[in-house]
Amino acid sequence: MSRFTIQPTPLAGVVEINRKVIGDHRGYFTRFFCADELAAAGFDSPIAQINHSYSAKRGTVRGLHFQYPPHAEIKLVSCVRGRVFDVAVDLRAGSPTFLQWHAVELSAERHNSLLVPRGFAHGFQALEDDCELLYLTSTPYAQAAEDGINPTDSRLDIAWPLAITECSDRDRNHPPLTDAFAGITLRALTPELQEQP
Repeated sequence: MSRFTIQPTPLAGVVEINRKVIGDHRGYFTRFFCADELAAAGFDSPIAQINHSYSAKRGTVRGLHFQYPPHAEIKLVSCVRGRVFDVAVDLRAGSPTFLQWHAVELSAERHNSLLVPRGFAHGFQALEDDCELLYLTSTPYAQAAEDGINPTDSRLDIAWPLAITECSDRDRNHPPLTDAFAGITLRALTPELQEQP
């Protein structure tokens, strides 16, 4: 019996994953990750890192972050405290949804995650105080390969639900995208333009 429900989104490869909850008078149990089941949803590599972030203030934005190949990463993002507006932006060169974004509200109560494939930027906004996220990633952090996009870039026009109250200098100072930005080139093995392992 599957412990997950997989919900496709308008961006190929980005899926919302809902964890099934088994509960009784003691509380509940959910399976947070299963390599066998989630490989079919797109997390087809071993977990390389598990990262934890805490955002103290409602309105905080983190992102939009990504890594260039060969360090492009798959992320499975889950909110374990509070609620966040979680965003994936398609940066895949040649993708029919290039520079389009999709957002899902993640929360501890909803027991859901967003799977962000290689070739996407990721960011989120805290919808309440004291939000905590866990990121399962397929590739270790590589400082030389990291980059980002300004979360208020007009070409993306992300509809952040709240006024941005907190944002790092690094994220705020990313220059606007120009027509010269052609995206991230991944080796196409599937219609979703997944990178070869």
